[in-house]
Amino acid sequence: MARTLFYCPNILESPVLPEEESFHCAKVLRTQEGETITVTDGRGSFYICELVQADPKQCIVAIRHQTATTINKPFTLYIAFAPTKQMDRNEWFLEKGTEIGIDRFTPLLCRYSERKEIKVERLRKIVVSAMKQSMQAYLPEIETMAPFEVLVNRPFQGRKFIAHCHNLPKKELAHTYRKGENALILIGPEGDFSEEEVELAIDLGFEPVSIGVTRLRSETAALVSMHTIHVINNIH
Repeated sequence: MARTLFYCPNILESPVLPEEESFHCAKVLRTQEGETITVTDGRGSFYICELVQADPKQCIVAIRHQTATTINKPFTLYIAFAPTKQMDRNEWFLEKGTEIGIDRFTPLLCRYSERKEIKVERLRKIVVSAMKQSMQAYLPEIETMAPFEVLVNRPFQGRKFIAHCHNLPKKELAHTYRKGENALILIGPEGDFSEEEVELAIDLGFEPVSIGVTRLRSETAALVSMHTIHVINNIH
């Protein structure tokens, strides 16, 4: 595998790198025509390509070999959490979450949310960069912000969890989740979910869980919860 990975979502239909990728390839790295580069479509495949045209605005490639990723992940991990006021902390979570392995992320609008809107395109750039840096072939899905009531009513095939800090009955995520199960985990804002939100989620099949003995920041809680799922699935 090459040291640098490029992203081209429609490479099979149009073997032309996006402008930002083309600039990095031709201008920053000064890749020459005829050289070999590695490209991913973000959907599970790597492509060994020859650079046919080295143009900072439009690099054209020719596919020489396609390889499906060897990673066989038997579970789906979906995280929905209320973004923090400081945008850099949300970006930090998405970067690290992509490196560890997340399938879908939804910004959540809750009663006590400090951030009411979020720029999805900026987040997509973060996950593309993290996917390339960690040499992965799967790009996480980034959704637009969803109101809490809307998200909890969506169907989901798997275990549904809501992590909260209220003095209500709950189990440890690490003790209740089982290897191989799809998981949807809700993480609240810095002021936590309201008790009404927790009760609504439970009524709709969400299991209340704790992810540790200390009170964690929202983005830390999101990362710890998804790391817990990965650790359990990596135990032989």
